[in-house]
Amino acid sequence: MENTSVIRERLFSLIKEEAYHAGPITLASGKVSDYYIDARAVTLSSEGAYCVGRLLFDLVSREAVQAVGGPTLGADPMVGALAAVSFERKKPINTFLIRKTPKAHGRMLQVEGPALEAGGRVILVDDVATTGGSLVDAIAVLEKMDIKVEKAIVLVDREEGAAKNLAVKGCALTALFRASEFAARP
Repeated sequence: MENTSVIRERLFSLIKEEAYHAGPITLASGKVSDYYIDARAVTLSSEGAYCVGRLLFDLVSREAVQAVGGPTLGADPMVGALAAVSFERKKPINTFLIRKTPKAHGRMLQVEGPALEAGGRVILVDDVATTGGSLVDAIAVLEKMDIKVEKAIVLVDREEGAAKNLAVKGCALTALFRASEFAARP
């Protein structure tokens, strides 16, 4: 399964079969939706993790950034998969996670992973974006550390304002898939 388009199609099928659920549900944004995408049902599976890692690697491996990371919990399996694929491909990419609040003990870090250097550039990832609130919050944390976010990549954009809200912060949004793709294909 080396061809990017084959991997993308397989990941689409996994999301459609395992993660896309019809029915009313309240989202992190507080909005009630008639569908839900439980991306972790896919990103935490072995095949899904591999597909996500490969597609992310193809998108970020040529970027001149210090690391790739994102808000916990959505980004956790994604960055783990990316780190493993990048190492296997002999082009290691450091990854990081951002907690909602600093850890209350130990080193009391809010950003976990190899140390990020002030003035550095990073790419953010997340599983699903609705309004982009988690990514906007992550940008704010990184800005306090003098770290520039080059762009954000999500597995699925629900197409409900995330791109616009991130653009206000000077961050372009790339989506592997759009929610409308899942509704359009049986």
